[in-house]
Formats: sequence, structure tokens, C-alpha cells
Amino acid sequence: MLALYQFEASAFAEKIRLILDYKQLAYRSIEVTPGVGQVEVFQLSGQRQVPVLKDGERVIPDSTAIALYLEQTYPDRPLLPTAAKPRGLCLALEDWADQVIVVNARKAMVGALKHHPNFRTALLPDATPDLLRAVVGAVPAELLTWVGAGVGFGPEEVKAASHALRQALDALSLMVQDSPYLLGEEPTLADFAVAAATLYLKFPSTDYLNLPGGIGGKGVPGLADVPEYEAFFAWRDRLYASYRSRRSDRPSGQGTGPTPISID
Repeated sequence: MLALYQFEASAFAEKIRLILDYKQLAYRSIEVTPGVGQVEVFQLSGQRQVPVLKDGERVIPDSTAIALYLEQTYPDRPLLPTAAKPRGLCLALEDWADQVIVVNARKAMVGALKHHPNFRTALLPDATPDLLRAVVGAVPAELLTWVGAGVGFGPEEVKAASHALRQALDALSLMVQDSPYLLGEEPTLADFAVAAATLYLKFPSTDYLNLPGGIGGKGVPGLADVPEYEAFFAWRDRLYASYRSRRSDRPSGQGTGPTPISID
């Protein structure tokens, strides 16, 4: 059986989970522990990032490489158009989702965590004691802003990221108006990459992801709740409903316990 070394809240891992479910491939997910050593996955793949796919003796790191491997090895329910132009557009959209949307979505989410305590506490596990939940919600935004600025997530970076994401959502909202998928009548790699890339902007139902119960359907204020973007998020919801397996009926269920590894 396929084994996916992953981090549950990773947009890149979510892209692969969407593809595996779309192709109806059984797999075992192996959850990793962020920032606690890299020995097992480094020995397995020669690098420290996830996701990593293991298929028998084959080991494939990097979400794009994994997607292309799955397309070549398991061609049923194809991800790539056959014609040259739409195939090129598909690959370009996937790269745009990975390099632009994911990067900026992380910054926008950090900005939301700083300034919106309710969103911050919604990310905590359900079992978090009320006292700790109150402490997390009460952390001053100024302190989080100061910490964020030290790692490239300061106010100017968050503002620029939000601007880039509004441009992206404007474009995506137009692209989903006249056809069921980004490139026509059938889903492609571009659809799954874009759906996963917007994970941090508005979390899907937690029926699909093993995330805190309160976070499902919540997102970055000023992006997830803008009426002009409702059509895009509704499109993403339909994509999930059509192809993403819910946790209760995922082909393989959950895999083994945490494995030491740093996230992407």
C-alpha cells in the first residue's frame, strides 16, 4: 500500500491527499511531528520536507513530483490534459498555486492569528483547557506582530500577501464562472493544487481533515468572508464533496503515530 509521510495541516500534503482520493488509491498516512528531528524521513528520502510518498521501494519527495509520479504510474482518472496548450496551462496553474497562493496564504493566516483572537483560539485542539484557551486569546496583538516581523511576517509582508491573494481570488472567481473546473469539463492537477493552496484562507469541513473541530469553515477575515469570493469557495466545496474522502471512509484510514520530521 502507498504510504504518505505528511503533516495534516500542510497545503502540499493536502494536494496529494486530494489526488490520491480522486484516483481512488488506498494509502496509509503517516503523521509527522514538526521540528523534532529528521532521521527517519531523511534516511528514507535524502531530504527533510514533507510530503513524501513511498510506493514499494520507490520514494518520492515533493508534492509536484509525487503528483506526476502518480499520474504516470496510476493513469486511471488522469490529472493532466493531453493537448499541449491546456497541459501547459495546467502545470503553470499548479506552480502558481504552490509558489504564490500557498506562500501568501501562510502570511495572511499569521496576520489573522495576530489580530483576531477568535480565529486564533479556533485553531487550538478541542481538548485545550479553557484557561489555556483564554490565555492564547488574550496574547496582545502587538507582541505577535513583533515576533512575526522577526521571521518575515510583519505588517508590511502581511499587507502585501493579502493584496496578492485578493488578486488571485479575483482571478479564480472569474475562472470558475463558466465551467465546472478550471480548465474545462474534467478536473485536473490545477484544480486540486488550487483547492489545497487555499486551505489556509478558509478551512474545509473537518470531516475531511484531522483539525480542531472549531476551525471547519473558518478562515482569514477580509478574504474568506468577502461576498465576491463566495462563488470560488462554493466551487471548492463542490470539489471536496465530489472527490475528497471523509475521514470516516478514507481508503486507508489514519496511519501510524508521529514521525520526527520538519514540515515544508
